[in-house]
Amino acid sequence: MGAQLRVYKRRIQAVTATKKITKAMEMIAASRIVKAQRKVAASMPYATELTRAVTAVATGSNTKHPLTTEAEAPARAAVLLLTSDRGLAGGYSSNAIKAAERLRERLAAEGKEVDTYIVGRKGVAYYGFRERKVSESWTGFTDSPEYLDAKKIAEPLIESIQKDTAEGGVDELHIVFTEFVSMMTQNAVDGRMLPLSLDEVAEEDTGKGEILPLFDFEPSAEDVLDALLPRYVESRIYNALLQAAASEHAARRRAMKSATDNAGDLIKSLSRLANAARQAEITQEISEIVGGAGALADASAGSDK
Repeated sequence: MGAQLRVYKRRIQAVTATKKITKAMEMIAASRIVKAQRKVAASMPYATELTRAVTAVATGSNTKHPLTTEAEAPARAAVLLLTSDRGLAGGYSSNAIKAAERLRERLAAEGKEVDTYIVGRKGVAYYGFRERKVSESWTGFTDSPEYLDAKKIAEPLIESIQKDTAEGGVDELHIVFTEFVSMMTQNAVDGRMLPLSLDEVAEEDTGKGEILPLFDFEPSAEDVLDALLPRYVESRIYNALLQAAASEHAARRRAMKSATDNAGDLIKSLSRLANAARQAEITQEISEIVGGAGALADASAGSDK
């Protein structure tokens, strides 16, 4: 009995220590969610104005630009997958990977080859374990991304879409990330960044799909697009990185809260078992004492005779 009680006590101590860790991680994740939400809100005005500028140039001129022109027979696409560098976030990374797999299957069904670009160690590990080819990967900043990180990611993607497919280029650029909806809801989504769908962008910008007026551009509309569209891709990637970071912290907070609650339930269960073992031990000791006292009494009565 004593050995069993010691086992329960050691398990209670171990679970209590784990509960302290998960509670601390839950509080840290909760504080980081607020910071990530502020960054998302701060990035929106720039992204909105940049979208308007790109839309004005693209719809206000007759210039055919490789970043806004649909390929006649697209044969190759690039997919940028955003995952996390760390675990303990529930199904955050696995949901994004599943969304990327569905997108990959859809593109393959359309007869397109897929080049994969990955952000986050979890995605890199997933593809590495399955020995799948990854064109390029980036790690080390998923929980707190900066604009320079988005710029670093955008450079090879823009370069690949500007090349011909015969030279290793792509016709389309897609992104898969986790959209932050609320503290309790985060959805893994995919979207096409390039070529830019001018009708959708104009409708989203004006709210009614109005045709923007024509403009004169200096030095030329093509030069303006060359300058604006890379910034547009960077802003889209940066916004996706920020939303993914907020989603990661929210998922980790939810997972750590669940772990903390489960640890509390386990401590209660172990405490009940420890109390039962202690009571059984006390009962046994009392029985042994009573039995011993009875034996002494019988021995004394026998000696008196």
